Amino acid sequence: MIVSAVCPRLSAPLRRAATMLALGAALLASGCAGPESQLSSALASAGLPPSVSTCMARRMVDQLSIGQLLKLRSLGGLADRPVADLSAREFLRRVRALKDPEILAVTGSALARCGLGV
Repeated sequence: MIVSAVCPRLSAPLRRAATMLALGAALLASGCAGPESQLSSALASAGLPPSVSTCMARRMVDQLSIGQLLKLRSLGGLADRPVADLSAREFLRRVRALKDPEILAVTGSALARCGLGV
């Protein structure tokens, strides 16, 4: 519809193609924030403070694959404990249990930079 208003002389197939291209670009742009916000939410539900979760997600999302990011969803089991009781050591122990050295390295680095203010 918007394409028709902007380019009224385009043929129907070209309008459809332009509309699909515009829709694809919009979906691609909206997908960029998706993994980062999902990872931030997963880390927060795992018991990390929201500010630390956001900082870590920003650093981790570009370094891990989608599959690795999905593995991190399983960390939500810590949320029933008070945040004050969650130590970095315990959090990293849970990450280590995922048995992915790259996830552990990236998460450890992000935790050190965001959680400890290094």
